[in-house]
Amino acid sequence: MYNVAVIGAAGYVGAELVRVLLAHPDFKLAAISSNSEAGKTLAQVYPYFTERADLTFVDHETALAETDTKLDLVFLPVPHTAAMDLVPAILEKGISVVDVSADFRLHDAASYEAWYGTPHTAPDLLAKAVYGLPEAFRSELKVLAAKRASQQEPALVAAPGCYPTASTLAALPVLKAGLFNSNDVVVINAISGISGAGKIPTDTTHFCSVNENVNAYGVAFHRHTPEIAQTFSHLAERNVAVQFTPHIAPLSRGMVSTVTLRLSKKAAAEATPENIQKLYEDQYAEEAFVHVMPPGTMPRSSSVIYSNYAHVGVAYDASTNMVVASCTIDNLAKGAAAQSVQCANIIFNLNETTGLKK
Repeated sequence: MYNVAVIGAAGYVGAELVRVLLAHPDFKLAAISSNSEAGKTLAQVYPYFTERADLTFVDHETALAETDTKLDLVFLPVPHTAAMDLVPAILEKGISVVDVSADFRLHDAASYEAWYGTPHTAPDLLAKAVYGLPEAFRSELKVLAAKRASQQEPALVAAPGCYPTASTLAALPVLKAGLFNSNDVVVINAISGISGAGKIPTDTTHFCSVNENVNAYGVAFHRHTPEIAQTFSHLAERNVAVQFTPHIAPLSRGMVSTVTLRLSKKAAAEATPENIQKLYEDQYAEEAFVHVMPPGTMPRSSSVIYSNYAHVGVAYDASTNMVVASCTIDNLAKGAAAQSVQCANIIFNLNETTGLKK
């Protein structure tokens, strides 16, 4: 049994992490923190947990202080800039970290500053962080697991954003197979439920603004853009430009990302709807959480909510040499909390699906 803490547990992602971890047979939730809700019980903030958990929020400092319960792992579903201040001290204590914020996703400190508007205060750790998308970076996560086990070296995992998770799973087979026309731009249109905007409401996320409405936002400057481009470039082993347009919809949770990729002339000469479908089925045949839809079928966001599953559908348009792939996930689960636990399972040499198949 490994002792874990959730720092920032009062937010939507933090509460989802608590829900998943309470059912996990190998992770004991030893502490939950919230500077704003310190002193309140979990059930007072989220009545869902009444008689399900006897936990009380403490402030971040108290949760991370040396106590009788030695922590093995900390999850950080905190706002960006907060994690980079917390992570160095946590790692120095020998405690592994799964950062669910954006602070360690980008490899380059200058890129982080350009997109997030603040200097990175722990740039030396960027190269040590492994991107926590198991379907694409499983081997790197297993290297971290080996170091943690053999060298007692704490692991640092940068859990992906929700949009990058869905977009990457949609595009991964084409990018890995080298079928994409590298002179073209990958076009991504995605829609998220309102919980992706976080717990604190704004003028654009209040019920009256969101109800009966769908709109694009962050067009040409959304902060997930460099993360997606970095991941796509890694998979394709060359620079990939992306045009990412997110939308918000009146859903509590759920997400769909539709990615359009033009094939190279060589790939297009051999492409058929059948072999593109097979490419996706072969890629994900051994994946526990990614299901490829039958030919001619596209996934629904309602099919994956409250789960770590991703559903992927694909079509090939021969008239434009375009592959159109769509992926649905729960933005709070596979897009954040549950995927973070999936990564933690790997880091601690547990079965990857532990606590996530219910």
